[in-house]
Amino acid sequence: MEMTEVTGVSLKRGSVAVEDNDRVAPAEEAKRQKILDHCLTKSQSELEHVSPPSGVNVPEPPEAVSAREGTKNSDVQLEEEEEEEEDGLSEEGEEEEEAESFADMMKHGLTELDVGITKFVSSHQGFSGILKERYSDFVVHEIGKDGRISHLDDLSVPVDEEDPTEDVFTVLTAEEKQRLEELQLFKNKETSVAIEVIEDTKEKRTIIHQAIKSLFPGLETKTEDREGKKYIVAYHAAGKKALANPRKHSWPKSRGSYCHFVLYKENKDTMDAINVLSKYLRVKPNIFSYMGTKDKRAITVQEIAVLKITAQRLAHLNKCLMNFKLGNFSYQKNPLKLGELQGNHFTVVLRNITGTDEQVQQAMNSLKEIGFINYYGMQRFGTTAVPTYQVGRAILQNSWTEVMDLILKPRSGAEKGYLVKCREEWAKTKDPAAALRKLPVKRCVEGQLLRGLSKYGMKNIVSAFGIIPRNNRLMYIHSYQSYVWNNMVSKRIEEYGLRPVPGDLVLKGATATYVDEEDVNNYSIHDVVMPLPGFDVIYPKHKISEAYREMLTADNLDIDNMRHKIRDYSLSGAYRKIIIRPQNVSCVLSGEKNGEDLLYQEHHAIA
Repeated sequence: MEMTEVTGVSLKRGSVAVEDNDRVAPAEEAKRQKILDHCLTKSQSELEHVSPPSGVNVPEPPEAVSAREGTKNSDVQLEEEEEEEEDGLSEEGEEEEEAESFADMMKHGLTELDVGITKFVSSHQGFSGILKERYSDFVVHEIGKDGRISHLDDLSVPVDEEDPTEDVFTVLTAEEKQRLEELQLFKNKETSVAIEVIEDTKEKRTIIHQAIKSLFPGLETKTEDREGKKYIVAYHAAGKKALANPRKHSWPKSRGSYCHFVLYKENKDTMDAINVLSKYLRVKPNIFSYMGTKDKRAITVQEIAVLKITAQRLAHLNKCLMNFKLGNFSYQKNPLKLGELQGNHFTVVLRNITGTDEQVQQAMNSLKEIGFINYYGMQRFGTTAVPTYQVGRAILQNSWTEVMDLILKPRSGAEKGYLVKCREEWAKTKDPAAALRKLPVKRCVEGQLLRGLSKYGMKNIVSAFGIIPRNNRLMYIHSYQSYVWNNMVSKRIEEYGLRPVPGDLVLKGATATYVDEEDVNNYSIHDVVMPLPGFDVIYPKHKISEAYREMLTADNLDIDNMRHKIRDYSLSGAYRKIIIRPQNVSCVLSGEKNGEDLLYQEHHAIA
């Protein structure tokens, strides 16, 4: 097995893609809509192994919060916005995504060399092509720890006698929903909202009770007689603290606390998708869990878990959201944890292939037989001039002012206009409330940090940063670990090549052990692992151990003490194979009418 240095990327990233990348060609859009219509008219049993695209021209949900009118005192407005965030809501009037090409997005971003990706496993000539020219060119299906590939193939809701009926979504009028919304968010002086029961039957009253409790977490209900008429009265049981908390008393004890479901999404990363779901459900994002984050510029299918939200309520979102579909619901006792997945199944289209058929076939044979260096990919490090690993390093250094500055300061690269204005305001005034007012979308990391700074003050950045959902915060320090791992693996391959050597690490079960001189021939390079830095890992017994120490020392970190003052940011570490040989690799070389060469490839990659 041979190894070569990277002198240029083997596959051109989106930097050479044509403009209007996010726009789907009319023919492709028509095809997607046709698939959708076909899928949703089939019986559920016929939906096996189909991940249907989400619908188009779907109306906004009837419960949407109306935009504020007029102007208000800034302190009052900030307080109200904070209440909205506690309930998992952000203001309406979100800007539509500005047209930006993938090429623009990557123009000021990192290159592979910047994050330690410097080696290839083979010496063949290789070829060039465009990756992710369209987001539909990259399709990912998650592989669970049991080896099962996630597919969205069942849109039905599990039968549960304790679930409310579908009527809960239609029994309330738009005006009643608005009044209840304002009551829930403490936006008016009312202490309760009374809804007259026109058809006074026990069944009708039950449906109204269920509708209010399902659609407006934090509200309780009771039935009252007023002047010979029946009313359902909604009120707050526990003040603002009740907002967005799962309703423990109304959840059946026999049912698992977590609803697991398969999420199909288009052109959204996982954390953005969670933010959208939490907004429409009126809950906090941190009650969701998942095994891995998936790319934005892709079509992806993965499993999600959410605490004490019914499958019926989740399924209702299919009528409200574009570019999402939820299905395969089940109730389980436990949430999902990052890293629990076995891998991912990829279907990838490469466009504008420049190599010959022979060069392409050589590369595909190498992928099948040798595999690839298991580098952490570019999406782990961000797409702007401020890499996520720099933020992670500052967190580990306990340099909280730097954390704040790195997240909020202006940077090169394509960003939405309102983010640019927000950063400019921050640079000019260092006023979190003023900068926050430049953001119509408060759920981004910048908005969450600014809200925290407004709430806790500039001298308590740790608490302000803590408002950001935990998975988002951990993403930064995981990015730093990935940055170190990439660099160390490149050094390991440069120093010792693609063969096991004494002092390397291999896994026996879940335990890392050293390769000794006498048993080095019992292993291949595919068995060798390298540690992500942490307090619960061991390091190789050769030159690379000192390279780890030198790199962390240069970053003002102590490799012998990776525990942080804040428990969440203590790194235990992990092990990762340095070479992965994907399973079930297949590819087809074809062409389009305009003469462009296309390479379609499909494979499993087991992490």
